[in-house]
Amino acid sequence: MLNFVIRRVLGMIPTLLIISALCFFVIKLQPGSFTDQFLEDPRFTRETAAAISRQLGLDQPPVIQYLHWLWGVITRLDFGYSFLQNRPVVTVIGELLGWTVFVALITLLVSWVVAIPLGIYTAFRRHSAGAQVANVLGYVGLAIPDFLAALLLVALVLKFGGQNVGGLFSPRYIGVPWSWPRVLDLLNHLWIPVLAVGLEGVAGLMRQMRASMLDVLGQDYVRTARAKGVASNRVVWKHAVRNAINPLISLAGLSLPSLISGTIIISIVLNLPTIGPLLYDSLVNKDQYTALTLLMLSAFLLLIGNLLADVALAWADPRVRYA
Repeated sequence: MLNFVIRRVLGMIPTLLIISALCFFVIKLQPGSFTDQFLEDPRFTRETAAAISRQLGLDQPPVIQYLHWLWGVITRLDFGYSFLQNRPVVTVIGELLGWTVFVALITLLVSWVVAIPLGIYTAFRRHSAGAQVANVLGYVGLAIPDFLAALLLVALVLKFGGQNVGGLFSPRYIGVPWSWPRVLDLLNHLWIPVLAVGLEGVAGLMRQMRASMLDVLGQDYVRTARAKGVASNRVVWKHAVRNAINPLISLAGLSLPSLISGTIIISIVLNLPTIGPLLYDSLVNKDQYTALTLLMLSAFLLLIGNLLADVALAWADPRVRYA
């Protein structure tokens, strides 16, 4: 297992290099550059904009710009400078990364805790009224975009006189030390983005778990266990669920980058302090090093997620270790 992990980690290096080159040159395909916005201001002349371009290194060929950025990453872990915020990219992203990971992990945990039991229930009781209701709600969850679900939840809260909408804290709790009132205020704000983002995830995971369970329940070893008189709970959890959950472990690794970079619109709608709006602003304003670093972060999380999913799959299913 250790050799497998080492090989996968070493294999990430050329993969990240290729992804970084592709992302950088796709970003550079946008017409114009960051300094074009200065030309819209009558206080700036073309000479001033050209001087800013030289200062930022934007007058150099794209290949030179990319190699300069890559050398800084390799030698000093310097991911460049944010043109928009006039600060290092690491500082800008670091201020938002903690809350981004927190919201993503809470959403992922809630999605799994809700979706797995629902998938098992709808597979075993697929003809019951409760299973039919859960399936309908699953279709609704897949059909409603997360930003629309967020808007509907905000409207519902405001209609019933609530005020804990938008952001993660009320104004009086922003920047103050942690206390129980501040934790409660966070929970009062957190449920809307978690529910809005996790709704689609719950629906998708539930249907995946249901389909996988239905496939496993028809296998010979499950029928043999039932014929031998094994208790129903033991058949479900030891034989059926343990094998049916394997495809979902693989999906968990793919969900990490989507939870972080795939919630741009809902983060803007709810004014969340995550990196989603930062990625949008950097792409729109051609802040190339910020956008490139965020895309690389998403790619890195995807590779790490796949690695963790493979390790968890080998732990959950001993057959994988000898494949």
